[in-house]
Amino acid sequence: MTADRDFISLGLCVLTVSDSRTLAQDSSGDYLVQALEAEGHRLAGRALLPDDRYALRAQVSQWIADAAVDGILVTGGTGFTGRDSTPEALLPLLDKTMPGFGELFRSISFDEIGTSSLQSRAFAGLANGTFVFCLPGSNSACRTAWERIIRTQLDARTRPCNLATLRPRLREAS
Repeated sequence: MTADRDFISLGLCVLTVSDSRTLAQDSSGDYLVQALEAEGHRLAGRALLPDDRYALRAQVSQWIADAAVDGILVTGGTGFTGRDSTPEALLPLLDKTMPGFGELFRSISFDEIGTSSLQSRAFAGLANGTFVFCLPGSNSACRTAWERIIRTQLDARTRPCNLATLRPRLREAS
């Protein structure tokens, strides 16, 4: 990072996908809220929903339609069990995918958890000018994604480039 650029505080939402947790038990969501606020970003919204693709689409659609929301961090529902449906729910909402995010996340995770990293269907993309990051539900996965990838990409001071400084151009017509 470099000091020749100013920090830009972004409005970020946190969505936890879980059939078994409540907000009081949502340590992954709590971590993401604490981490984004510690960096100087604003919490623009928070929700915890069961793994239901239509409920997930409705909540994320509401946030991507809100001009005050710059990004959404989703935790949970990215595995292979029968109820894990975050990718199926949210990929149709994306205007552009960010394949490098999932690839990089799994590569970093491999160093931490070995071949178990192949079970992650973490992904990211852009929807209506809003960044969407979908992470596994564990605290360690959220910490890895935030600390090793997302934090610096949402910091306008990161060189040579970052996602934060792209914001003014995200809704350009092709």
